Amino acid sequence: MPATVILQEGREKSLKRHHPWVFDGAVANVKGRCRSGDTVDVVAADGSWLGRGAYSPASQIRVRIWTFDQQEVIDNAFFLRRIEQAWQLRQRLMQQANTNACRLIAAESDGLPGVTIDLYNNLAVLQLLSAGADKHRSKIVWALQKLLPDVAIFERSDVDVRSKEGLEPLIQPLHGDIPDEVEIVEHGVKILVNPHTGHKTGFYLDQRENRLAASRYADQASVLNCFSYTGTFACYALNGGASHVTNVDVSQPALDMASRHIELNGFAPERCSQVKGDVFEVLRNYHNQQQQFDMVILDPPKFVDSKASLKRACRGYKDINMYGIHAVKPGGILLTFSCSGLMEQSLFQKIVADAALDAGRRVQILEHLSQAPDHPVGLNYPEGYYLKGLVCVVL
Repeated sequence: MPATVILQEGREKSLKRHHPWVFDGAVANVKGRCRSGDTVDVVAADGSWLGRGAYSPASQIRVRIWTFDQQEVIDNAFFLRRIEQAWQLRQRLMQQANTNACRLIAAESDGLPGVTIDLYNNLAVLQLLSAGADKHRSKIVWALQKLLPDVAIFERSDVDVRSKEGLEPLIQPLHGDIPDEVEIVEHGVKILVNPHTGHKTGFYLDQRENRLAASRYADQASVLNCFSYTGTFACYALNGGASHVTNVDVSQPALDMASRHIELNGFAPERCSQVKGDVFEVLRNYHNQQQQFDMVILDPPKFVDSKASLKRACRGYKDINMYGIHAVKPGGILLTFSCSGLMEQSLFQKIVADAALDAGRRVQILEHLSQAPDHPVGLNYPEGYYLKGLVCVVL
């Protein structure tokens, strides 16, 4: 029998709405012995059963719920059911996007808290971010092998959030031969993914449809692609008919990969320039030189990693958007993003509006953008919505 986590009186409401987290302050008592990652039953103060999840004594999120079905057992078959259900959806979405890559498992939103699995052609990259996910590694790998027997499996559990669960970073091959690079394709654009050193699990799959949105506004445009990483927004823009793209990034290896992507996709090298430098400084220099572009793309890294850093992050977002707006020709397009889950859509839009005021420009929103459909958001798990973007015309 699993141990039982008993909640404080009145703290069961979120679980009754099937939100998958139990915070430490909601716990009144733990009945029975349980170690980190063990499966526990969660009950209300009156003893009524609420859910079954993974216990994490080191985390503020004390329990992550695996299931709200009292009859469901957390075994090999459980993980196979969850991953198979997710795979059925992803196959349809991959056909729509003409891609051989997807986020196969999006953690809580796919009913597997702390589990992220990205599929790059014939390679699955696994991230286990919670004590429960780490505890069931062998079951998850077994289910993947059962469902996708020809796919190699590599673990990239090297993110800081594991420390909040009392876990060390871990990078390891789990099944099959792990390549140095994988070539994927999406919407006709070829992309090289490095699962060993690439950002996240190797690439930003969540921006797929937003890259396509950029291509729709790119015809004959001069494009400034800020925080360009490996230049895939640039490839989409060139595919959409851009006359020239300038990639700006602080990382020379990322810019080198961007140049490889230009060559891989058959674009003339003179249609794309690589600028190594701090984006804030580069944009300030463009402003001082009165240099402008038909389209500016702002896809910065996460500025917000805690509520304490939100105020400072707002200043950063405002500054980068102000200089980004300065860099857009009258009538041109701004694509701007925030990947910070703690940055709410309404606040992000207000920041961009304040940046437009400071830049002395009138700006209209044409489209609201979000993460690709293979990064679904559970209706009872709003924290799964993290990527927000705007397509704007700058007048």
